[in-house]
Amino acid sequence: MRRSATELRGQILAAARAEFARYGLAGSRVDRIARVAHASKERLYAHFGDKEALFREVVATDVATFYQSVTLRPDRVPEFAGDVYDLGRNSPEHVRMIAWARLEGLVLDEPRPDSQLLFEHAITAIETAQADGHVDRTWEPLDLLAMLFGIGLAWAHAPDEYQGTTDPAVIARQRAAAVEAARRIIGSPVDN
Repeated sequence: MRRSATELRGQILAAARAEFARYGLAGSRVDRIARVAHASKERLYAHFGDKEALFREVVATDVATFYQSVTLRPDRVPEFAGDVYDLGRNSPEHVRMIAWARLEGLVLDEPRPDSQLLFEHAITAIETAQADGHVDRTWEPLDLLAMLFGIGLAWAHAPDEYQGTTDPAVIARQRAAAVEAARRIIGSPVDN
């Protein structure tokens, strides 16, 4: 059965995601990606140019998917850290891809689904939360956004004993801790 160019491209991207998530850019091999995707190396290069371009395509897709999966709402800023926690637990390959890109020294473009910058939306939500008195106004919104991601992804970067748990009570406790830490960080504004 002959695959369409779109199907082949999707299979190459899926195989590349698995390869890159496991080995990073430097350790990945195009021949393994091509073999898993049931494609020739020539077809892979025809679609993506080179290994770095393929890596960038996978990372861009993962970053967009990752950030589209969570929405920062002005009235629920602490809950955003919990949503990021859920995302990191449920999509560890996305976290790994972003980490590999950083380790490789690649500058990531801000995801732009539907021509809207995702960080712009989050920054606006934080500014609205500050104006409404939900978040301390002394926070620089971009700094607070980075902190919220850090809190939510803390377990993804923690020592092994915290990773891979399937115990619902532990998962609930970790998520609740992320939300509580975010709540404490955004604080009650001292001076509004």
